[in-house]
Order: sequence, then C-alpha cells, then structure tokens
Amino acid sequence: MALNDKQINALAAAYDEAEATRNLTRAPSCLHPDFSMSDAYKVQSAWVDLRLAKGESIVGHKIGLTSRAMQLAVGIDTPDYGVLTDAMVIDDGAVIAADRFIMPRFEVELGFKLKSGLSGPNVTIFDVLNATDWVIPAIEVIDCRSALVDPETNKPLNVRDSIADNAANGGIIWGGLPMRPDEVDLRLVPGILYKNGKIEETGVSAGVLGHPANGLVWLTRELHKVGASLGAGEFVLGGSFTRPVAGQPGDSIQCDFGSMGQVSCSIARAT
Repeated sequence: MALNDKQINALAAAYDEAEATRNLTRAPSCLHPDFSMSDAYKVQSAWVDLRLAKGESIVGHKIGLTSRAMQLAVGIDTPDYGVLTDAMVIDDGAVIAADRFIMPRFEVELGFKLKSGLSGPNVTIFDVLNATDWVIPAIEVIDCRSALVDPETNKPLNVRDSIADNAANGGIIWGGLPMRPDEVDLRLVPGILYKNGKIEETGVSAGVLGHPANGLVWLTRELHKVGASLGAGEFVLGGSFTRPVAGQPGDSIQCDFGSMGQVSCSIARAT
C-alpha cells in the first residue's frame, strides 16, 4: 500500500534533520516494508520542497548508479536520479568544512550544461548532444543520511532508499576545461581520482551506459513518466565512472580528466 502524505512528509523531514544535525535516520524501507519506487520519489520531492522553502533554487539534476562500478559498489542494479540545488555547489579548489557532510565520498563525473530543453519518451543520444552547450568535468560529493547497513536489522540500503535520500547527493564541484560536445570524444574521457596524492580510482567515461550522454537519455525518459522534463540552462551530472572514494578530515581530492583538465577540493582538518 502506498504511503500517505503524512508518512511521506515525515520521512522527508527526517532526512532534512539528519543532514542538518549529521545524525543518521533509519532508511524508509526499514520503517515501511512496502516502501515503493513511487513512494521514494515522493519523499525526494517533499525533501526538495523543504529545501526550496528555505530559499534554495534548483540548478539541475543528477543521475546515479549508471556505471557497473557504481552498481557493484552499492549492490544496486538500476540507475536513479536526484535534484541539484544551488546550495550544493562547491567551488573548484574549495576547502570543505570538516562537519559539512556525514560520510562524504567522491566520484568522477561529466556534467552537461543544457542550452535547450529535453523532453518526451523517444529522446535519443543525438537529441542530448544537440541540446548540450558545454560538457564540464565534475566531482560529485555523495553522502548518505541513513546507514549503509541498518544497525537493527542488518538490512542494506536499496535503490528505493537511495532515491528517497535524493540519490545520495551531497555536493557538486565543477571546473577543469569545459568543452563543446563535438570537441572531445565523450566515450573516452579518462578519470583518475587521487586522494592525498595517491591514485585511488581510475575509469573511462564509456563506463556510464556506454556513453555518458546515454544517462540523459534515460533521465529524460524517466522524467516523462511523471510529467516532467529537463529545461534549458540546467546542469546535469551524468553519473560516475569510478567507484566512490571516502574522504576524511584533512584529505585532499583531485580528479584528472586528461585533456579536459582537473577538478579538486580538500576537507578541512577537524578542530
């Protein structure tokens, strides 16, 4: 049975409080055994509404779990998506406060800045490339507001929990050398993630559904199912082509995208 509005809003409020206090909340599927994909996106939407009520504004979307590496890392076999707001944007090279995130992990991604909207059930990769103004190297900071394994039941998070948690988004860092989509082979962009100067993960952009633009094809078709679309000016994170790398206070993170440049950040030392 679908959750009612009161239950949906309670779960959204719990995520909001968990992010603010850095105290984990229990995953929805542990509280509601029949928690569905539809319920999950309703919780996500209700949490986004809470953010907007605080003055944040939507800047785009993120696509998650698009690569085999990421699906194996979290034991989930289908993509998901979340919403990006301006409060999630972090400057390239920034020092992130040690207490900003609960369990930050870092991913190598390409972002797509759209010059025109995308909509409908039949969108193709050609439509995505035609609608893209710039392709931008990016780091996504992912964070979970509930435990990866529930301490009471030993039940791991599932894709519905991830969706409700805004697809585990925490922050976005973009930089490097933005390029037009026809200036670079988008299948063969390398990604090398360094932590404290040591290589932790490597990958290539074809790991994202064979071509990172395919992520936007998937997202556009999924949004169409709920009467939504991607708008001109949106920034869309296409999905990670490496496994996530955990960060701790004092760590430095650098992602090398070859000819597309580098993106970096660090986490302040705990005081």
